[in-house]
Amino acid sequence: MTAIRTASIFTALFFLLVGLSIQVTGEDRPNIVFIFVDDQGYYDLGCYGATEFETPRIDAMAKEGIRFTDYYAAAPICSPSRAGLLTGCYPRRVGMETWVHRADSRRGLHPDELTLGELFQQNGYRTACIGKWHLGFEEPFLPREQGFDYYFGLLHNLDPVEVVYFDDLGGVPLMRNDEVVKRPADPAELTQRYTDEAIAFMEKDRDDPFFVYLPHTMLHNPLGVSEAFKGTSDFGEYGDAIQELDYNVGRIFDALARLGIEDETVVIYASDNGRGPGRDKSQLIRGRKLSTYEGGIRVPCIAWGPGVGIRSEYESSEVVSAMDWYPTLATFAGIRIPDDRVIDGRDLSLYLSGKADTIPSVIHDKSLNSDIPLRRTLDFAGEWSPLFTKEEYLNAFFYHGSQGALAAVRSGRWKLVLNPTLQLYDLTNDLGEKASVTNREVTRKLRGMAVTFQEEMSKDGRKAGYVK
Repeated sequence: MTAIRTASIFTALFFLLVGLSIQVTGEDRPNIVFIFVDDQGYYDLGCYGATEFETPRIDAMAKEGIRFTDYYAAAPICSPSRAGLLTGCYPRRVGMETWVHRADSRRGLHPDELTLGELFQQNGYRTACIGKWHLGFEEPFLPREQGFDYYFGLLHNLDPVEVVYFDDLGGVPLMRNDEVVKRPADPAELTQRYTDEAIAFMEKDRDDPFFVYLPHTMLHNPLGVSEAFKGTSDFGEYGDAIQELDYNVGRIFDALARLGIEDETVVIYASDNGRGPGRDKSQLIRGRKLSTYEGGIRVPCIAWGPGVGIRSEYESSEVVSAMDWYPTLATFAGIRIPDDRVIDGRDLSLYLSGKADTIPSVIHDKSLNSDIPLRRTLDFAGEWSPLFTKEEYLNAFFYHGSQGALAAVRSGRWKLVLNPTLQLYDLTNDLGEKASVTNREVTRKLRGMAVTFQEEMSKDGRKAGYVK
């Protein structure tokens, strides 16, 4: 038994002794598979209302797990969104809030950040990143420098504004660790090849648990569909690509069953940002990728893991974000987040397992990482202090646009848009954000949260990495 695994066991035992709700120790730690889809809109799965294409395997995952109706990506664009997921922080906190990294970028996710890959790697997990990276292309920022034992995929996008950098080199390369596997990468092959690699990684060295981060290149333009799936949907190439994704998600589940580890595994499925508005009168959300309308940032998300206690056949309308997965998955793995880490995500493990009916209190409910948000700078002095509680502030979601600016705040049913003028929406009754309402008390409360958040980020915001 390694020193790292021994330390993890003693950490988990310590929290058991002090009465915190943690049920995994040592050899019982679950495997984690995080399927991260690129540019999939809110209504673009059967279980979210799509009728133009079929997604039976993902729909089955939703039926056997938790389907989130009010789940938010960290940003409405991919590089910031990925930074938020992997660090548990608003992209602005880690200096990654602005636009995307093109191939000539000298910036990237700072090496001092502790990614999910590093957190799991340092606690005895085998780790793999298989798919699109897009968080920096210089050596300090590459996946294997950021906590992943194994990498296969594209470091870049395949859209014209990025491909142009590789015209003289033969195209964007498909990479395995530091080696070029193919150049140029063929988008029609990627969904299957990524899945092949993920399954192969799961099959190896099964004595240790694994964390597989699977950020698909699809459904980003240019779309790629293999011959077997061309013309199979009623929604053109986009629908075909979704059906191919669904089939390959099914292959992941089939592999887990074949390996006899489905009861030892947590699977998360989510999109990195929205794509577009609803397509019929029942699909009310409006807005596209890059925007902070709900259509740009509210996305599908499903959590599955009945064998490790995640509840089944459950629909959640709680406000949840990509940042919450960092402390939540750490708790499922029995990993205490190091004391020097200040992150924004909340530990949802009690809620996912049905031990809490709502989002657990960061103050009163005790799970392994429930107190992590209290590390944030919470200075409620001045005129804002009577307007909201610490709990309300930590449970609010702060929307940032593709250029990185704070654009809106959501607390419960209310969403306050900040620019160009204050506009308050009741999302329970107006999901399409068509008519702002007047409620001075709520408006002042959410504006106070926005000001407090700005002050927090100005004090505690960190910088991205930069290579000269």
